[in-house]
Amino acid sequence: MTDVTALQYTEEHEWVKVDGDTVVIGITDYAAEKLGDVVYVDLPAAGTAVSAGTVVGEIESTKSVGELFAPIDGEVVEANQAVIDSPELVNSDPFGEGWLIKLSAPELPTLMTHAEYRAFVGE
Repeated sequence: MTDVTALQYTEEHEWVKVDGDTVVIGITDYAAEKLGDVVYVDLPAAGTAVSAGTVVGEIESTKSVGELFAPIDGEVVEANQAVIDSPELVNSDPFGEGWLIKLSAPELPTLMTHAEYRAFVGE
């Protein structure tokens, strides 16, 4: 089980886990709940260069379409094929098996803490 208090968070409702020089990115349980039942996930291919603040993927649910933003500059190392094959993982395990992409990052992010994010979403 992922320790959500050890993760960093963005205002776009993404979580970020630093693992060496790799950054794992997913959406929060708050975002997954707001989206509803996720039915399709579109993620960038490995080798894709991404820039902080740009849209790098799409998450479609039965209610709406959400965008995945890159929290930092980097290069996609891996997209989670399990989520592409089984989008419901975003709802059932957003902080674990439902991760979305891994980036190699020249600079590591400094984003919101868990407490700051929970205050941001009003919890």
